[in-house]
Amino acid sequence: MLTPRQELILRMVVEGYLDGGLPVGSKALAAEVEWGPSTVRNELAMLEEHGLLAHPHTSAGRVPTDAGYRYFVDRLLRERDLPGAAVATQPELSLTLARHEVDEAMRVTTETLSQVTNLLAIVSAPPIETATVRHVEVLLLQPQVLMVVVITSTGGVSKRVFTFDGPVDAGLADWGGSYLNEQLTGVGLGARKLYQRLSDPTLGPRERGFLDAIAPVFTELTDTTEHTLYVDGAARLVSEFRFQDVTQLNDVMQMLERRVTLLGVLSAALVERDVYVRIGRENEMPALRSLALVAASYGLPRQSLGTVSVIGPLRMDYQHAIRSVRAAAHELSRFVEDVYEA
Repeated sequence: MLTPRQELILRMVVEGYLDGGLPVGSKALAAEVEWGPSTVRNELAMLEEHGLLAHPHTSAGRVPTDAGYRYFVDRLLRERDLPGAAVATQPELSLTLARHEVDEAMRVTTETLSQVTNLLAIVSAPPIETATVRHVEVLLLQPQVLMVVVITSTGGVSKRVFTFDGPVDAGLADWGGSYLNEQLTGVGLGARKLYQRLSDPTLGPRERGFLDAIAPVFTELTDTTEHTLYVDGAARLVSEFRFQDVTQLNDVMQMLERRVTLLGVLSAALVERDVYVRIGRENEMPALRSLALVAASYGLPRQSLGTVSVIGPLRMDYQHAIRSVRAAAHELSRFVEDVYEA
């Protein structure tokens, strides 16, 4: 724990370095506080001893270390600087999108967040298994050819054509459509209840056989759907952060290309109650150890569906990044709650 004076000086160094990008000297600090230069130099030395500041050159000022940024984020950002739900009203992050346009919501959020923060923005879409069945159509195209259409709560449409060995009874097809809508509407695609209702033992063998034949339109939907990530601002990251070597740049680019790897990195934010911040070496992935990650989950009141995040240099505006990520997550939560419960 630091003294109030040390915390003030650390805050001034971090904010000064974030604003100007240059080491902050004791003379500049002493001009803004009531203590003399010698007192300020002594406190700077103590902060450096604690590992919160670094001294790049003998005659230069101080710059924050990863630990210094962490202390700043955890303890020195004032709560009034980090509004929660109220910030969602800021116009640049409002999503005036039509109902069910989840893909568009993800894309607009990613692009807007990157523009607002001038950082790399990533949004993970809700996995398909979290969607619910909205409506089912069973259409007899030809005597032996049947098409099943499944519309989900997110507006997604899945179609599958089934060819049978013999003609399909039109009455059986009509029954199938009515039964599936009655039994599956509102049921999650990944829910055990869905599988149970597709194999209802109380049905006759003819009906059970029919449902068994068309069940893959539901059961295989989640298996064949890949998780979607929306990424925007890679050029901003490259231009803002001067990579030390080509290998480091390649590591970051490869990470962005590997969807599974990125999902693993962002999954930690799904269980956080508030904004998730990892600075420099706090990141487990080597490609991120010279960068900072700010992320937050969005979703339903009792279920996280995805994450909103930004990645940028250690010298990022943490206050603005945290505020923007939190606002974007709040807006997406409002949007998907409306969509999923419609």
